[in-house]
Amino acid sequence: MKAFVTGAAGFIGSHLADRLLALGHEVTGFDNFSTGLPAFLEEASKNERFRLVEADLLDFPELARAMAGAQYVFHLAANANVRFGPDHPRKDLEQNTIAASNVLEAMRVTGAKRIIFASTGSVYGEPHIFPTPEDAPFPVQTSLYAASKLAAEGLISAYCAAYEFQAWIFRFVSILGERYTHGHVFDFYKQLRAHPGRLEVLGDGHQRKSYLYVQDCINAILVAIDQASGPVSILNLGTDEYCEVNDSIRWIAESLELSPRISYSGGKRGWVGDSPFIFLDCRRMQLLGWKPEVTIRDGILRTLDFLRRNEWVLEKRC
Repeated sequence: MKAFVTGAAGFIGSHLADRLLALGHEVTGFDNFSTGLPAFLEEASKNERFRLVEADLLDFPELARAMAGAQYVFHLAANANVRFGPDHPRKDLEQNTIAASNVLEAMRVTGAKRIIFASTGSVYGEPHIFPTPEDAPFPVQTSLYAASKLAAEGLISAYCAAYEFQAWIFRFVSILGERYTHGHVFDFYKQLRAHPGRLEVLGDGHQRKSYLYVQDCINAILVAIDQASGPVSILNLGTDEYCEVNDSIRWIAESLELSPRISYSGGKRGWVGDSPFIFLDCRRMQLLGWKPEVTIRDGILRTLDFLRRNEWVLEKRC
């Protein structure tokens, strides 16, 4: 396989690049390093089958040149910071929707026919069905991030119909694990490192969330592109469990041997677009022979361990 990975220096993208290389594939990584870190590509860069292109997805000529010869396009690059979407509303449009449009058009120009897209379970907004299946009715969108991802999904489906592309669209829960650089474990550990006696939490702590370990996520992607057929495969990726934010706080505090005073703000939702309950039905993916191997608790603790061993990541993300 000749693979093209956008966001290759990011959290999930760098793990995917490593795995594809380990399987003997050729990988071109594409990243502008706005959030990705060169250190995450240290191992990949030692491999003669890896090529890195530092450029922006909004630079269409450079994107098309870099993609030439690719057979599979793994589009993982995105602005994933849901919380701050209202502070810069055009950012989600540009980095998620317009960037996806550029990727699809570059595929059309270069002849690539298969796209793997990292969407989000946030497209379900605040659903009424739990666990939430892929064919659940879409509610009114509650975040600019989810709206931009859903728009990208629509573009992908349209290109599949118009140009005989094949697509795998993955609606992720939040992903945890090594090289994690944003999200609640990052935020909580950074706070507790700065002031061990107190922790400020957005929301009431009773938000129920499902999380997936990054290697389980990569396993699912590779199983799906091998097993799932048809022009467009839409697949939820998550676990058969969820936890409260308070559970995660307890596991983190116990691991750090701390008993911080906790203050809550923001009510039931920590920020605009924060869904108080995320729990996806992943039976479609499981019928392909995949199931996660790491529990939510273990995923959180592995993430915490990575951050404790790599505190330089906290400084890079200041």
